[in-house]
Amino acid sequence: MRKANDTTYGLTAGFFSEDDAEIKYFLDSIQAGTIYANRASGATTGAWPGIQAFGGWKGSGMSGKGVGGLYTLPLYMHEQSQTVFR
Repeated sequence: MRKANDTTYGLTAGFFSEDDAEIKYFLDSIQAGTIYANRASGATTGAWPGIQAFGGWKGSGMSGKGVGGLYTLPLYMHEQSQTVFR
């Protein structure tokens, strides 16, 4: 895991295993924005549009917030507090 995370990038990562504890360790420890375990169509291809958020960590992304996920809309919003006294 140290070797896998020893990079300036972190867009996608994939892993194959039949051991549930090993899969949990991978999912909890890998430093990438889109991760897969046992994906038959490829271990490190991009996200599924409309299903998964797509965004990277480290040099593969700026905010760690993936486009298409829960944080997409807030990326384009600004907070504002308004008070009117009468």
